[in-house]
Amino acid sequence: MSNNSAYKTLNWGFIAVLSIFALIRPLMSILGISDAIGKPVVSITATIIISIVWIIAVYIKQDSQPILTLVFVGIGYGILAIIISGILSPILTGHLQGPLTNPFAIVSVLVTNAIWGLITGLIAGVLLKVNAN
Repeated sequence: MSNNSAYKTLNWGFIAVLSIFALIRPLMSILGISDAIGKPVVSITATIIISIVWIIAVYIKQDSQPILTLVFVGIGYGILAIIISGILSPILTGHLQGPLTNPFAIVSVLVTNAIWGLITGLIAGVLLKVNAN
């Protein structure tokens, strides 16, 4: 399968839904839930829960390309988080904050979330292979 056909066979709607689901993490911060419960605990717990949901969703769907799918989910989430930060930070704080103020931060957000997707994709891929045997 060529790279071009691999991208065409991805379920972009599925990728979008999983990316949007991950927005629960920044929304918890915006709504003050993270501060109320405690930031490190909430952030880590949310990341674990989101990761489990991503892995289970890919497993249930029996996705043929779990690694590529979840890498794109991570990147999609990163893009959405950057956009939301760009929209909400001026409204909430009166000035632009976050990754849009620094090109290196944009790259960092995208790479970090792509790695998150890669790790969850590897786990989902292993689970799918174990199930196939």
